[in-house]
Amino acid sequence: MSFPTTLQVCRECGGGAPIDVHFCPQCAKILSLTRHGDYFDFFGLPRKLNLDLSDLEQRFRTLSRQFHPDFFYNATPAERLASLERSSYLNDGYRTLHQPISRMEYLLKIEGLAPKGPDEASRQVPPALLEEVFALNEELDDVREMRASGALADAWKARLQRARKPIDARRIEHEAQLQELAARWDGLDAAAPDAERRDVLAALRDRFLERTYITNLLAGIERELETA
Repeated sequence: MSFPTTLQVCRECGGGAPIDVHFCPQCAKILSLTRHGDYFDFFGLPRKLNLDLSDLEQRFRTLSRQFHPDFFYNATPAERLASLERSSYLNDGYRTLHQPISRMEYLLKIEGLAPKGPDEASRQVPPALLEEVFALNEELDDVREMRASGALADAWKARLQRARKPIDARRIEHEAQLQELAARWDGLDAAAPDAERRDVLAALRDRFLERTYITNLLAGIERELETA
């Protein structure tokens, strides 16, 4: 028997179940994760970037109780495996959706616009940041020369602190842009043209990569400051 792609198959009774349910409607057995949607579907949430964290927490606790392996101690091997699968997936999903940045990265991933890898934002300077990066690199070179020549730590650390101010300003600016784009995404309805959705997602991806680059720059400054 074959089922539409919006259905999953129960291993216990062979019946079909909607993709977003956790227990078979026919036999009430817990379903395996052979087919599932995404973390948003799993929690019964819309694909939004601004979530009610108290609601997310409540859903997590409710599902945790339903899937807990202790409740399946005397169940069939298939059910015990399904409870472990769903509990693990639930925990991963909660960690991802609970944090705004990991939630945004995950949304980009399931919408097909995820960064190609964790180092993508470090390989190329985003054009919007070229001026700040050039100035920062010059400052870092000067600071290293100061340190090599025996300058007092207070002197070169003060210079580093001044050098980070434009990068901090960029970080604040990008956080505001990400919040604005997140609101735009959440405001799109199901009938929104695909081109409009892609435009918002592409802008989110660009700002996300720039934010990652800025975070890496600030981490580099912190490492310099920690050098004795």
